[in-house]
Amino acid sequence: MNIKYFFYLALALGLISCEPEITDFTPDKGEADFTRYVAIGNSLTAGFADGALYQSAQPYSWANILGKQMESVGGQEFVYPEVESEFGVLPGKRKLGYSTSCVGSTSLAPVPDEGVLDPFSRHVGYPVHNLGVPGAKLVHLLANGYGNPALVPQGLASPYFARFAATPEISVLEQAISMTPTFFSVWIGSNDVLGYAVAGGDGDAITPSADFETYYQVLLQSLVATGAKGVVANIPDIETAAFFNTIPYNPIVLGEEQAVIVDQLNSGYAAYNAAMEQFGLPYRIEFSLGANAMVIADPAMGALGLPAELQIRQIAENERVLLTLPQDSLQCANWGTMKPIPPQFILTESELNSIAVATANYNATIQQAAEDFGLAFVDVNKLMNEVAESGLRVDGILFTQSFVTGNTFSLDGIHLTAQANAVLANYFIDAINQTYGANISQVAVSSYPGIAFP
Repeated sequence: MNIKYFFYLALALGLISCEPEITDFTPDKGEADFTRYVAIGNSLTAGFADGALYQSAQPYSWANILGKQMESVGGQEFVYPEVESEFGVLPGKRKLGYSTSCVGSTSLAPVPDEGVLDPFSRHVGYPVHNLGVPGAKLVHLLANGYGNPALVPQGLASPYFARFAATPEISVLEQAISMTPTFFSVWIGSNDVLGYAVAGGDGDAITPSADFETYYQVLLQSLVATGAKGVVANIPDIETAAFFNTIPYNPIVLGEEQAVIVDQLNSGYAAYNAAMEQFGLPYRIEFSLGANAMVIADPAMGALGLPAELQIRQIAENERVLLTLPQDSLQCANWGTMKPIPPQFILTESELNSIAVATANYNATIQQAAEDFGLAFVDVNKLMNEVAESGLRVDGILFTQSFVTGNTFSLDGIHLTAQANAVLANYFIDAINQTYGANISQVAVSSYPGIAFP
């Protein structure tokens, strides 16, 4: 007897005999008031993508998507400071195009997308509800004058906030409070470690955890004092982003026909290996046929008493290579073999540990504050780790950590695609509905655009 056959037959008959049940969706604000929703954050809130805050991507920020959904439960029209240029406010926009390498091979890759920028001196001239400021750390939200256009050239103010600051001296927090919000979202903290991380631990500093806790308490105490309810989110581990995972630690592949090069490299580093043995240190630089770890510069080795010329080593498997590493330098300038990779393109184990500790501390502060103030909480870190570890399928779309093809990250490897922002907006909606007994409808992720291919 074919049991499977009868099972499917019974199922088919059941489908024929039963009328489909249609469940009506009734929007409900629950215990919250969404009349005046204000979003506070950084570039992730503003709608930054592909290395720029530009016109066609900006509407797809998760906060703008959320604000639109709130209109069905009494929210006003959610206004964002529109960028008029398709190329952004500052240079850096990327698009998918064809790039020819130093060895003459042509491939599809992110390339500069250059054009006329939207000057930061052009004030939008209208009140906005999306107060996401690209580049902002937590302390910047509390800083007076952060939107003063006169201070932008000295690097003392944000060219993005300058476009929509109500007055030159107002802070982001003060502007949020001045709008008498009934509901707010706060997603901030990424740049407190990300500025350090994207510079390879060079040129920026991680915000001390104690300072972060103090600033975060000030921020939330000020917002809830207005009587508003809200939602907060933690920050993802930087290692979940494509920016830190696309270039492998061992891209130096030497085949049988390059056996002579292997011998030359090993001969060239013989003196280095001998010196390390004399110092009693475990470092060795050795090449073989197949994939090889890159040689990197590591100034931290100076603490071991090594002279500058010996402050180099092969990168460890658990260390990270940044997406900004120039590929032509690997292929045609002997970077990673005869020339060590400069430290601004690498995150060492020590630097990664510092970032991980700070991130964990920030997230503990954020979650505790959500509990203390009775706010909805979104575990973005859990979401992004799921995407990185096993992938996440939504509306038939698979979201992974892969650069360009993974649907999650835009062409800068850090900021989200429109589709990923829609996924994130639904997570915010879930948290709000659960905490406040609301019934805000989710969005169809597949209706949002992915990365544009030429």
